[in-house]
Amino acid sequence: MSEQTVLFDAPGPRALRRYRIVAGAGGAVSLLVLAWVLLKLGQKGNLSGAKWTPFLQPATWTEYLVPGLVGTLKAAAISIVLAGVLGLLLGAGRLSNVAPLRWVCSVVVEFFRAVPVLLMMLFTFALYSNNNMFPPSQLSLAAVVTALTLYNGAVIAELVRAGVGGLPAGQREAGLSVGLTEGQALRAILLPQALTAMLPALVGQLVVVLKDSALGYVITYEELLNKANQVGTSLQNIVPAFLVVAVLFIVINYGLTRLAGLLERRLNRRGRTAGGAAPGAPGQEPVDLMRVNTETG
Repeated sequence: MSEQTVLFDAPGPRALRRYRIVAGAGGAVSLLVLAWVLLKLGQKGNLSGAKWTPFLQPATWTEYLVPGLVGTLKAAAISIVLAGVLGLLLGAGRLSNVAPLRWVCSVVVEFFRAVPVLLMMLFTFALYSNNNMFPPSQLSLAAVVTALTLYNGAVIAELVRAGVGGLPAGQREAGLSVGLTEGQALRAILLPQALTAMLPALVGQLVVVLKDSALGYVITYEELLNKANQVGTSLQNIVPAFLVVAVLFIVINYGLTRLAGLLERRLNRRGRTAGGAAPGAPGQEPVDLMRVNTETG
């Protein structure tokens, strides 16, 4: 079992105090800037009580905000499922011993990680509309999902590669020692452990997908930001509308972040994070290599 590499020492008491002071100062500055912005908006009448009244009416939520939230969640849900499948395939391809497959997957991953999501949305929207590939009602959704899938699939592929690379070398060597091929060891031993360790990062990636779905506003996708703009335009309360949507995004993303933290803590307690558990650690079941060899052979 190889030793876990330590990249840097844990901060000491003085460093922790400095971090707290810097974080407190940064938070104070942020609050002051926010208070100044709200004061200026209030002076111009953008935060008057009359502009908040529409959000107390059910019609504003049922006709605008709730459909927009459903659109955002639908695009994010479809994208994260497809991105997970694509990322797993590309990540496994990057770990393959077949050189052409590894090179192709590497080029695809690096390309889609480098291209901005908004540019991919615009390109796929134009491609789909010019070739009548989807019904007009589904055109924007298809473009948003395609762009989010390609970008986040490339990111997840890197998570897969890093997760497998972070496992102790003894896992792979033990599989090969009982007669497994490289591919069998990857599928039966390395990937299951890496995926378990990746769960918090995958949940965290949902935050990115949700935020990036707002870029669909540019191609007229009926998501939350687009609906907020419709509310603000029709009721002349654009600032309160965007503030309400910002709060909705913050609440959803905060919930996902907390879920990712909860998963990480539970996995750490069970000793199942990549490379983080010693053999025989509580909660970690040893891999039965003879059974794996029988099942995969």
